[in-house]
Amino acid sequence: MASNSFFVLHVFVMFSLASMALSDSLSPSFYDHVCPEALPAIKRVVEDAVKQERRMGASLLRLHFHDCFVNGCDASILLDKTTTIDSEKTAIPNNNSIRGFDVIDKIKSEVDKCCGRSIVSCADIVAVAARDSVVAEEGIRLQQVEPQQTMISHLHFWTYQRFINSFKKQGLDEKDLVALSGGHTLGFAQCSTFRNRIYNDTNIDSTFASQRKANCPRRGGNTNLAPLDPTPALFDSKYFSNLVSKKGLLHSDQELFNGGQTDNLVKKYSTNLGSFSKDYAEAMIKMGNIKPLDRNQGQIRVNCRKWNV
Repeated sequence: MASNSFFVLHVFVMFSLASMALSDSLSPSFYDHVCPEALPAIKRVVEDAVKQERRMGASLLRLHFHDCFVNGCDASILLDKTTTIDSEKTAIPNNNSIRGFDVIDKIKSEVDKCCGRSIVSCADIVAVAARDSVVAEEGIRLQQVEPQQTMISHLHFWTYQRFINSFKKQGLDEKDLVALSGGHTLGFAQCSTFRNRIYNDTNIDSTFASQRKANCPRRGGNTNLAPLDPTPALFDSKYFSNLVSKKGLLHSDQELFNGGQTDNLVKKYSTNLGSFSKDYAEAMIKMGNIKPLDRNQGQIRVNCRKWNV
């Protein structure tokens, strides 16, 4: 079991490169050959960002999920709204919620300096930053997990069935849903996303609800924060333990342990960090393989916030 030390999970998988125009096929060692300083540069910026603000690790992980889940991992989540682009940033689930764009901008600048030109795709930056953010948060180490393209969206009002239907459309299953939901072991949620749960849901521990009400009144305080699990800066299995105890912060989280077919898996993860870590890594890989782009598909942007002219 991991505490403050790393739970090391060796995941050796092929890097799925979203916007690679220099190779005939996807390669796990692409940047080792064309710019060996790229990945270390990303790691340095991420570690610095997490040191300055511990929430940033969870934010970068969530940014990766949202990039992948809509239409594959293409860094479209980074594009600013224009007259021709309806930005994902301002979509209802993301507006005023998705964070980390400034960190990605800084990474892009540093990597381009190291490499001498824009050779690292924005999608790769988002994915490598997500991987490194988990390590920076002192949790499980994903040694090579899909740098290109999780954490479930804070669609806090969704039912289990709505979630699983959405996942199946992307080729994912119930185990992937539960494992990726475990990304909520990191970070915080705003009062506006869990107010209805603590005041109206019946499948909630009464003491837990009272504790959350102290910082989340019926009116006002929408941006007040509460941790998604008792150890919001550590990648562990406490998120699942909370669900078993009816202490899930979000309605959508508690749906995973509410008398349905995923109850047994939640129980398993709550007491078996190794199993959760393995399944989480595998689900991240599957997520990264949603509609991957290969040679001559897409572009390596000079500015991650807009398409090249």
